[in-house]
Amino acid sequence: MITVGLTGGIGSGKTTVAKAFEALGIPIYIADDEAKKLMNTSKVLKRKLIALFGEVAYKDNELNRPYLAKAIFNDKGLLEKMNAIVHPKVGKHFIKWKNKQNAPYVIKEAAILFENGSYKNYDYIITVTAPEKTRIDRVLKRDNASIEKVKAIIANQWQDDEKVRLSDFVIINTNLDNTKAEVLKTHNKLLKKSK
Repeated sequence: MITVGLTGGIGSGKTTVAKAFEALGIPIYIADDEAKKLMNTSKVLKRKLIALFGEVAYKDNELNRPYLAKAIFNDKGLLEKMNAIVHPKVGKHFIKWKNKQNAPYVIKEAAILFENGSYKNYDYIITVTAPEKTRIDRVLKRDNASIEKVKAIIANQWQDDEKVRLSDFVIINTNLDNTKAEVLKTHNKLLKKSK
């Protein structure tokens, strides 16, 4: 079974593209959602995160996301330590999930495939792009974030041209109809490759 990585910067529309593939019957693993679930359910992760951040990492037995977000926002070292704890667990969970699927290919959607070097673990990479202004506008509408925070997140991620260079497929997500057409075209190419 082919493993496809789906990535793109914040606000590029990875979720929209993932849903379009899902509508075509392709199993989708959203790494961010699964990481959040695992951070709440895995005793091992809880223990390690409390060791890293202190008891305040959890509030009423749930991950204290606002606290963690604030703690790692301006501390790259702390973010890297947290990722080193969480990512391997998510990677193992993904493999178990993949082995249960019955499809020509599966997609793992993750924001930082290139940044963390895991892009090398996929058969193909799809990068979703959109103009920076469009991305900022989308995130401001979606999240309760300031323009400065969104720009800081963009600055911490690889630029689109770097991602595009290392990608097998690129979907420009500015118009929903065009995006769906691109998804269908990409899907048909991946079906051919999976035979």
